[in-house]
Amino acid sequence: MSVLKLLSFVGMSGAFIFLTLAIASGLYFISEQVEEHTVFTKKLLTQIIYSIIAIHVLLLVFDGFPFKITVFSILVNFIYLQNLKRFPFISLSSGIFITSCFSVVLNHYLWFKYFTDNSIPPYAIYNTNPYYQGKVHPPFAQVSSFLGLCVWLVPFALFISLSASDNVLPTSLHQAGPHHSHGGALSEEDESATAKARRKSTGLAKALISFGYVYIVKIARVFGFNLEDQGGLPLS
Repeated sequence: MSVLKLLSFVGMSGAFIFLTLAIASGLYFISEQVEEHTVFTKKLLTQIIYSIIAIHVLLLVFDGFPFKITVFSILVNFIYLQNLKRFPFISLSSGIFITSCFSVVLNHYLWFKYFTDNSIPPYAIYNTNPYYQGKVHPPFAQVSSFLGLCVWLVPFALFISLSASDNVLPTSLHQAGPHHSHGGALSEEDESATAKARRKSTGLAKALISFGYVYIVKIARVFGFNLEDQGGLPLS
């Protein structure tokens, strides 16, 4: 029996490692695609945020969701919307970004507290009392769908899409001096500066994955493996 437990531990550990690597690879790929299609991504995120706000209103009217928490969640989405003004660039020390981080945690806490309120019976009460007429919590599938689409989707998308690059904001390019040609068009110097800024910017998710990869490479070298020679991510 001890051998079977050991085998189970090895299998679960391997599954967890492969799942983590798969998620990291997916995030890295999505982050690179966002960097190549920033205009489309900004439009898509804007439409998603407005759609989620509309869903909150519908849930409030037709499903009897709590008024205060729903209104707060709507305000949180408007805060998320402010991060798109300079998309994909974001200052990690800006008030909007810090407020967004606190809002994510608080919004999740309020909804989690509501859906786990013991004063409201679970949906399973209908199994023992089919004629129950009071208020009940939605079933797990509905709760998880709401949390995934209306609470976690936008913060997750912003985490993948936004670029932490305080020194390469578009406004900083114009502070270097006027290089515009006649008719307001950008000169070759401005265009090259903009392209250089985009190359310097790095998505938050991509930067985090690259940061973790550096330490994985260092650990692998201790055991005699060189991941860079195997076509891994560049350390620079």
